[in-house]
Amino acid sequence: MNKVESALRRTTDTKALVIGVDTLPRTAEMFKQLFPGRRAVVIADTNTWRVAGCEVARILAGAGIAQDEPHVIDDPKLYAEWKYVEELDALLAATDAVPVAVGSGVVNDLTKLASHRAGRRYMVVGTAASMDGYTAYGASITRDGNKQTFDCPAPLGMVLDPAISAGAPAKMSASGYADLIAKIPAGADWMLADAVGAEALDTFAFGLVQDGLRDALSDPAGVHAGKVEMVEALAEGLLLSGFAMQAAQSSRPASGAEHQFSHLWDMEHLCFDGASVSHGFKVGIGTLASTAFFELLLDAPVGALDIERCVAAWKSWEETERDIRALFGSDSGLLARALKETRDKYVDRDGLRRQLERLKEAWPELSGRIRRQIIPFEEVHRSLELVGAPCEPEQIGVSRERFRAAFAKIPYMRSRYSVVDTAFRCGWMEEWLDRLFGRGGIWEIGAAAPEAAVCAAAVEN
Repeated sequence: MNKVESALRRTTDTKALVIGVDTLPRTAEMFKQLFPGRRAVVIADTNTWRVAGCEVARILAGAGIAQDEPHVIDDPKLYAEWKYVEELDALLAATDAVPVAVGSGVVNDLTKLASHRAGRRYMVVGTAASMDGYTAYGASITRDGNKQTFDCPAPLGMVLDPAISAGAPAKMSASGYADLIAKIPAGADWMLADAVGAEALDTFAFGLVQDGLRDALSDPAGVHAGKVEMVEALAEGLLLSGFAMQAAQSSRPASGAEHQFSHLWDMEHLCFDGASVSHGFKVGIGTLASTAFFELLLDAPVGALDIERCVAAWKSWEETERDIRALFGSDSGLLARALKETRDKYVDRDGLRRQLERLKEAWPELSGRIRRQIIPFEEVHRSLELVGAPCEPEQIGVSRERFRAAFAKIPYMRSRYSVVDTAFRCGWMEEWLDRLFGRGGIWEIGAAAPEAAVCAAAVEN
């Protein structure tokens, strides 16, 4: 049994996946298997209609599958915004047809949520290897100015032809690559969380993401050049990440501290050159941040940690809440999130003592596992550069001062335990930030960013 077949046995939502060159004709076969006797309606945007949507509609018709008129969203500035969900709500309210989304992140998320709101399942034909959200539970949609994740099932079935994905704009594969390389520190974060007793590691979901991950990341220049076999490996890695999230009923297998930077910048409405920055590109910079912290952790004196000193310095919940209110100020959305997420993972002094004792006891073995897990910072940086993704915060519109300030907010952004929480609990945050942003540091404030041959387009697509 291969990895995909094994994953499909554990997924809660997706029951069929076909990935390979010249696989579009199998869309009709899958539709008949999953939705026997039902009508279809193809949903695409103008670009994805051109590269695959028209052909999918023709294939469905040729197989005798009844269809509504295809719905092509004709907006060059299309993004995952609530008004398009309402547009699809109206479409689906007038028909009982099964949606067949043809596109990447935006079209998939819009169709995913609208299908759920209409009380039906859907399938997707992917056109780019741009993110891991195809097969993930939930849809990221901007509503009332805030990017939010709405609960809704992943597609019942998916088809992806990597030759089509390899022909997509290079920045889309670069964004997918950045999202995939993030699974490296995310895996190390899960090891840490498991060690301190914050969140047990699911070996099946962990292996589904991590096994073969380095092979999929091995040729960033090839991904950038559109090598079909490398884009196929990238796409499979992303889809398996989505399956792992379904199996674990959590995004933990694919998301750690690096994603918390992205969530923060989403809520701060980060833009670059007047447009939103893609999820993968924000996560890529977060991956560099997380990797830098892991390298500092591996050099830290964990074995000699003065646990009682850390416990004595640990703040009560009332003091922590005051800190959060001072840090996030009048931003009601961020403040509410920070209070809830931090409360959910807050431990008192006895709880902190237990966490740090477990960390210290596990460290001789755990440090070796983390060292084998983490890709060195310079290699991550070079890989992002080669794939055409941002590798400096300035390339997504984040100054070094803003980047440093983000680190201070990360411990409060999510209830998920990460390497940043370890630094925070051990009292190492300011020292580490001084090393990264002070004189001679990776992101020395006041120094010019190194030149990097990337990324005129870091914007969302």
